[in-house]
Amino acid sequence: MPDSKQAAPPTKMILLQRRAKLLNRVREFFTTNGYWEVETPLLSRDTCIDRWLDPFELEISAERYFLQTSPEFAMKRLLCEGADSIFQVCKSFRDGEVGTNHNPEFTIIEWYRRDVPIADQITLVESLVTDLLRLSEEKGWIEKRNKPLHFSHLTYDAAFQKYASLSALTATMRELQAAAQSLGMQEDSTNQTDRDDLLNFILVSKVEPELAKLGAVSIVDYPASQAALAKIRAEANPVAERFEMYLEGQETCNGYQELTDPQELRQRMQSQNEKRTATGKRELPVESQLLRKMEQSPLPECSGVALGFDRLAMICLGQSSLKDVMAFPFDEA
Repeated sequence: MPDSKQAAPPTKMILLQRRAKLLNRVREFFTTNGYWEVETPLLSRDTCIDRWLDPFELEISAERYFLQTSPEFAMKRLLCEGADSIFQVCKSFRDGEVGTNHNPEFTIIEWYRRDVPIADQITLVESLVTDLLRLSEEKGWIEKRNKPLHFSHLTYDAAFQKYASLSALTATMRELQAAAQSLGMQEDSTNQTDRDDLLNFILVSKVEPELAKLGAVSIVDYPASQAALAKIRAEANPVAERFEMYLEGQETCNGYQELTDPQELRQRMQSQNEKRTATGKRELPVESQLLRKMEQSPLPECSGVALGFDRLAMICLGQSSLKDVMAFPFDEA
């Protein structure tokens, strides 16, 4: 019988046991879909450079090491060495991320498959989410929906045009500044920020609240300037082959048609470093074991996804904070 038919809300131990069952189902799901599980170092000399993400640093034997913000670099090294369809469930670390939906140490599910388009990964995420929600409903952990969760897709630009009444790809800086100011950004701030800062402010302030009403929606085709490590598709207005899924308003995962050119990767890392130092952040090492590996044994055509398991567990267990689904969140660590 469903274990939710009790008068009192589930205790912490019950929630942690349910979380464990969700993790078991995750592993079954990927194995059934032809993936095999890998483990890579959480502590590495390498780190992915992102203007927004700050890794934790440690000095070991006079060398600089980083706790990984995701297992991306090491998993891609495995792809270069011949791995085909791999997944990993591990801890990742991001400095300064504390809140209802953030914890500096969190559980990530990351996976890669060779020779499949990003559209296939969107379908896989939808299947995974459906499977875990179905398990939660069958067990009585959350109320059963009257009808199946509907998944929709929107381009980044279409979402801006629909909910912010401007084009994310073709709007002028003046138009973006005016939109940001109308949403509460101070004029001095709009004059000191770049295009992506303004787009992110509008996204969070105006677009994301509307996405929360859609249940489950994947935003695809990000501006090329936000490609991160995704390929860029050449069009009149180039876009990144990247998607993010929002589930009940929560940004749940991030997926790419992966960049395979090591020289382009090096240039993007350098560009991210420049943006970091311009805002007072520390510079991170551009050269990496991944770059060396890609130059020796090319990264094959592949697509990959990183999914925040704690956020998904929070939804599947009917909770409102990451603290509810973690044994010891940051303030108790």
